[in-house]
Amino acid sequence: MVQYPEKAVKPIDEFCPIWSVITPEERMYLRENTRIQRYRKGAFLYRESELPRYMFCLISGRVKVFKKGVGDRCQIIRFAKPCDNFGYRSSFAQDVHLTNAMATEPAEAYLVPMSVVKQIIQSNNKLATHFICALAQNLGADENRLVSLTQKHVRGRLAESLLTLRDSYGTDLDGRTINSRLSREDLANYSNMTTSNAIRTLSTFVNEGIISVRGRYITILDEEMLHKISKMG
Repeated sequence: MVQYPEKAVKPIDEFCPIWSVITPEERMYLRENTRIQRYRKGAFLYRESELPRYMFCLISGRVKVFKKGVGDRCQIIRFAKPCDNFGYRSSFAQDVHLTNAMATEPAEAYLVPMSVVKQIIQSNNKLATHFICALAQNLGADENRLVSLTQKHVRGRLAESLLTLRDSYGTDLDGRTINSRLSREDLANYSNMTTSNAIRTLSTFVNEGIISVRGRYITILDEEMLHKISKMG
């Protein structure tokens, strides 16, 4: 049976809610075939064109899922946070990975072989329904995101990105500082703009009293205005 490090105090079925619907026999099978992997900052969990072997469930840290485009320019699709599951879509589609996943800070994740995931799904309709719902929700979110990235101006895109990061990662104890320390380059790649445009737009937001910036710490001062800018595009 897999040995779980002290830092990961719970087996995957107790840590990740999606496995709450499996039977005791399936639970044992899952535990026996799950392992934990630690990643340093900048390490790849998987790369484009690789065959998908695992479903990843993030325990700690942050992971960016991105795709390289023209001139190797990166477009960040989403950020994974603890308890998020990712990396399984390509296996269900019988395809290679179309994106890359990289740790943006030291991270730790459960690795579940896709053969194990599929075996349990075949015998558990509730778990199958979960994955169908998750894929459908991700598709809907990606469709909305695509419209935003292609139709909104830089101010609208950056405002939406800041609000999305706040909603995904939460805030520090002050209730306003986004609990995510992204580099300006990653923030730009997430918002589909150049790094210089991201820096310039952040400065404009600061001058307008909408946010404050201290290094990689971004604090939302006027949430109403940020929502307005995001909605107006």
